[in-house]
Amino acid sequence: MATALTTQVCRTLGIPTPIIQAPIGSAATAELAAAVSRTGGLGTLALTWVTPQEAARRIRSTRRLTDRPFGVNLVLDFPVDHVLTACLDEGVPIVSTFWGDPASVHERVHAAGALHLHTVGSAEEARRAVDAGVDVIVAQGWEAGGHVRGQVATMALVPAVVDAVHPVPVIAAGGIGDGRGLAAALALGAQAGWLGTRFLNALEANTHETYRARVQHATESDTVYTRCFDGGWPDAPHRALRNPTITAWERAGRPGSPHRPGEGEVVATTPDGGSHLRYDDMIPTADASGDLEAMALYAGQITGLVTRPASAADIVTTIAAQAAGILGSEPPSPYHEGRSTTN
Repeated sequence: MATALTTQVCRTLGIPTPIIQAPIGSAATAELAAAVSRTGGLGTLALTWVTPQEAARRIRSTRRLTDRPFGVNLVLDFPVDHVLTACLDEGVPIVSTFWGDPASVHERVHAAGALHLHTVGSAEEARRAVDAGVDVIVAQGWEAGGHVRGQVATMALVPAVVDAVHPVPVIAAGGIGDGRGLAAALALGAQAGWLGTRFLNALEANTHETYRARVQHATESDTVYTRCFDGGWPDAPHRALRNPTITAWERAGRPGSPHRPGEGEVVATTPDGGSHLRYDDMIPTADASGDLEAMALYAGQITGLVTRPASAADIVTTIAAQAAGILGSEPPSPYHEGRSTTN
């Protein structure tokens, strides 16, 4: 059912609310994606680093939990052909891609009847993606958490991309953590908001309590744009919370591998036998144990707005209600979560 916030891209994606859960890596679960979609937004599964069989399993799990549209995300710097085949064989309606040439997969996505979204960090990259046939552009600002494509902030990037690719719809990513941010993105010409850091603290996310606590107690100035956590994804800048690994590396003069402090140390393990080294790009998932503070704690500059855990449904409905109040020129109710006193 359409709402006061429903935009053209919402109608294209088959959702009533312009809130999209970013593919937050290993923290994304079928439960999270389904809950976001059931509440009117668009949930997303991050499937780049799983087997085709596991991708199919997660898609089916999500579909058992919701009959609403949801998407999958693939990073094109990695070999994803077989995973993409599995996704398309399962009939996923929306495929989003990142960090590579969307033309390499676009024809397959469209031939399967799916919509193709692609994330960019500049207006020129957006033009190239549209030339490749992409249906929807995601403009990711520099303040976003996780891996960051460009170096332009959302406030400047979104209108530049909107003007560059009109009438192709644009979704804004980076720096959106509440209804004020969503309303601002829509005012800039975007047709939806793409939220990652806010959903890290969703109750349905596969996020370790240590990670949740760090996000909840961080401020907008506690993140670092860095290349520190490059194990598994080299040459890809990212934004993460400052931690002992980053601080020690910076104090040593930011040396390259293998000369970094603590290089090769196992800092965390998981019950499946996984061992994660100090500079790996892996986040602390709920089942991890060890020195979790030393791992990659990806987060965007909106961390100061994320002060308590909440269900995905609560996140979507609260943000949508505040944005609707602002854009409807009605005095919105104050939005402040209040600092959590527990982890």
